[in-house]
Amino acid sequence: MQQLKILNSKERKKIQKILDSRFDSDFKLNYEVFMNPKNKIFIITKDISKIDLNELRINSLGMYFGVLYENTIRLSIEGSEIVGKTAKKNFLELNDRDADLWMSGQDFEIDSNLSGFIIIKHNNYFLGCGKMVSGKLYNYVPKERRA
Repeated sequence: MQQLKILNSKERKKIQKILDSRFDSDFKLNYEVFMNPKNKIFIITKDISKIDLNELRINSLGMYFGVLYENTIRLSIEGSEIVGKTAKKNFLELNDRDADLWMSGQDFEIDSNLSGFIIIKHNNYFLGCGKMVSGKLYNYVPKERRA
C-alpha cells in the first residue's frame, strides 16, 4: 500500500488558493504534489511521472513543503523560503535577539498585529513558519534543526 497520495489538479488548486490568499506570493505550485496520511505535503519535479510508483511503498518523496490544515497551511523551513521570496503579506522580520529565541525553539511575545501562520524571516534568511496568536509567536522549528 502506498503511503503517499498524488494530489490531482483540483487538490493542487486548493493548496495554491490557500497560498495565494495567505501570503499573496508569486509562487506557483508547478510541481507534482504528494500528501501523506498526516497531511504533510511533499513537492517534486513533474518528471517523477516518468517512474511507475504503483509497486513501491513510499513514505516521503521530494521536498517536505508543509502541513495542510483545514483551510490553512504551515510551511516547512524550505517551503517558507520558496514562498517567502515573493510573499507580500503575513511574514515577520525578526531582530537579532528574537531570531536567537526563534532558532532555540522558544515561543515568545512579540509586538505584531499578525495572526495565524506566518513566515519568519531574519535579514535575508527564512527561518520557517510560526503561528501568531494574540501577540505570541509559537515556534515549529524541529528539535533537530534548533541552534
